[in-house]
Amino acid sequence: MDRLVNTVRPYAWGSTTAIPELLGTEPTGEPQAELWMGAHPGAPSRLDRGAGPVPLSEVIDADPAGELGEQVAERFGPRLPFLLKLLAAASPLSLQVHPDRAQAAAGFAGEESRGVPVDAPYRNYKDANHKPELICALSPFEGLCGFRPAAATAALLDGLGVDSLKPYGDILRAEPEGGALREVLTAVLTADREEMAETVRQAGRAAERLAQSPGPHRETYAAHASIARHHPGDPGVIAAMLLNHVWLQPGEALYLGAGVPHAYLQGFGVEVMANSDNVLRCGLTPKHIDVPELLRVTRFEATVPGILRPEAVNGEETYETPAEEFRLSRFARAEGEAPRQLPSGGPQILLCTAGSVLLTADDGRRLALRPGDSAYAAARDSAELSGAGTVFRATVAP
Repeated sequence: MDRLVNTVRPYAWGSTTAIPELLGTEPTGEPQAELWMGAHPGAPSRLDRGAGPVPLSEVIDADPAGELGEQVAERFGPRLPFLLKLLAAASPLSLQVHPDRAQAAAGFAGEESRGVPVDAPYRNYKDANHKPELICALSPFEGLCGFRPAAATAALLDGLGVDSLKPYGDILRAEPEGGALREVLTAVLTADREEMAETVRQAGRAAERLAQSPGPHRETYAAHASIARHHPGDPGVIAAMLLNHVWLQPGEALYLGAGVPHAYLQGFGVEVMANSDNVLRCGLTPKHIDVPELLRVTRFEATVPGILRPEAVNGEETYETPAEEFRLSRFARAEGEAPRQLPSGGPQILLCTAGSVLLTADDGRRLALRPGDSAYAAARDSAELSGAGTVFRATVAP
């Protein structure tokens, strides 16, 4: 077992306080959006096995079978297939969609063959992998996930009373749902920018007013009013109105598969994902938006967001998803609880979010974890967990 030293990513949407409070450090006054735990080349964790700090990516490169286990290395190649994060959002992230594995492979190969630089701001595919992800709330967590049923969205838009939105409501009511959602999203993202900016201004003002009035959609209008304040004039403000509004309570999670449009709005959580950078953006960002490619990978179907609650087996609470690259679970240990032998055979990262726990390896080495501390265990490692606290465990799905 090795303690990890991790990198904080200072994205503009990040909270200035959530991560420092968990770590017990003084806020810097700057946003601290994500704490990365893993071997992603953008910010690999570091560990020290006696020769000084070394990136986890280099440790795995030196012995993939020993670190990952032969089965994991054969299945996913010589790299850690998942990335664990703490995510602290104080304002909305970009509205986005992730490709499936086949779309990512084809898109990456196409851009490589055309000679698009991998760091070009207009590049869509940074790698050939898909990016399923799971967010588990540590605080009340607000987001958007999947298309709302067309008729319900038409009613929501009608409630705003904005004339330029009425054609979208008509389409959503009159046409088959999948085609209607595609047509409206296309129209929003390809509209005249000045005209759309005025529509966004009017919709934002209307949402502010409706958020102060009693009604069944008050919370949803409040969310969209906030989005409009943070992203004035952005077409993504209207695109976001097509999506389900979701609140997660601490301990609840949301799985995001390929083709599902989504955005995190605010809150603090633990996120795990396949080790990929592939994101196609719909709005709420100054970054590149490739509308034709976005439309190609988006799944135009209404969904009901499936809020996940952990399933407890022998003291380990697991969030089950269809993802192959990762599995997230947690141990909520009480004072006086008997030590627990951790499963082994594959790579795992352990993150403490509350209390104080102790990892004891078979060779007697001990590693204490307090809130914000994390540890990496190679496939060959075996350890016992004791103490009282909450520990999240990320590993590869069996």
